[in-house]
Amino acid sequence: MAAVEIWGETAEGFEPVREAFARNFREYGELGAAFALYADGRKVVDLWGGDARPEVGGRPAPAVPWTADTAQVLRSVTKGLTAAAALHLVEHGALDLDAPVSSYWPEFAAEGKGRIPVRWLLSHQAGLPVLDVPLRLEDLLTWEPAAAAVAAQAPAWEPGTAHGYHPYTFGWLVGEVVRRASGRSVGHYLAEEIARPLGLDLWIGLPAGAGPRVGRLVDLPAPEAAQAGPNGMKVRPKASVVRAYQDHNSLTARAFAAVRATVDLNDPAVQAAEVPGAGGIGTARSVARFYAALIGAADRHGGAPGERLPALLGPAVLKEAMGPAVCGPDKVLIVNTVFGQGFFRHGATSPMASPASFGHPGRGGSLGFADPELGIGFGYVTNGMQPGVTGDIRSRTLIAAVRACLDA
Repeated sequence: MAAVEIWGETAEGFEPVREAFARNFREYGELGAAFALYADGRKVVDLWGGDARPEVGGRPAPAVPWTADTAQVLRSVTKGLTAAAALHLVEHGALDLDAPVSSYWPEFAAEGKGRIPVRWLLSHQAGLPVLDVPLRLEDLLTWEPAAAAVAAQAPAWEPGTAHGYHPYTFGWLVGEVVRRASGRSVGHYLAEEIARPLGLDLWIGLPAGAGPRVGRLVDLPAPEAAQAGPNGMKVRPKASVVRAYQDHNSLTARAFAAVRATVDLNDPAVQAAEVPGAGGIGTARSVARFYAALIGAADRHGGAPGERLPALLGPAVLKEAMGPAVCGPDKVLIVNTVFGQGFFRHGATSPMASPASFGHPGRGGSLGFADPELGIGFGYVTNGMQPGVTGDIRSRTLIAAVRACLDA
């Protein structure tokens, strides 16, 4: 493809990250994207490039360049924002991770769920990834039907005995607890308590007038270069994983089909609604700054201090966020996963920068995470939706470049 001009800035010593970002366009099918990195409280990388609103498979349209202010639907990167809202309430004494969910949300006690603690919602242990009656699109747009559906649902396994990723229902489960504990929707809580104080362009529920800033998601096949392992051999997913996604009666397929109709995340009505499992919107620099603030990132090396971001979480709650709370076979994703309270931990299925990393990928490619040992906040967003739930070659390329720079 033709060379894509890369815009933005990189601090001295981080030039290889710019090259890695450009490589994603040259070799890995990137359409439009942005990447930002905070290190020791200082923004050291802020890059963007490509087409913000590409047309694929339709009539050619004039390119809409990605700009410094382009925002993007984050898919499941949103779950990290939703988890942070709940943990912020924990930090301020308004929510207890060990209290029964039903003490905040009495309707949740249906189907024998009265003793499930809040922490099991965040760590995907509640057994509620599926809905016996999938939601309609209109249910997503009005909140109450979705919350009522997850409250009425019987668990798919005995809560607390196993874990399994909750692709959609996580957002309504945790979001309704936030609403009951704070009196505010999760989108309003995020805006008022986290995004606004930190100057973040991060939303669960896009505000009026912000629509033109948002890039268009486009589904893409994985590029050939991304399908080969280090020895050049073809990489194939495990047969058990393939079977789980193809079997419409499996827990995996049913979890990803908790909404009956395909949800078009490019639809302005969906973007304006609060869909806290997958519908958040933001910029890469705001995702990176958010994660830097989660760990209160500041200069750790005795040199010129960076900007001290106000720590969103104190040490005890941050430790809860990081976990690990659960690890091992995931009943939905089939592969092994490791979760803290609302966040993936670094691992084979969710590669980040080091074993200390925690954050959340978004289906299709986007990724946000923090690493308290390395002192970084990482934010990557893309509109080119390649297959995969927990990251792909584009984010791995950026992670490798960042590690090389930090280790130099």
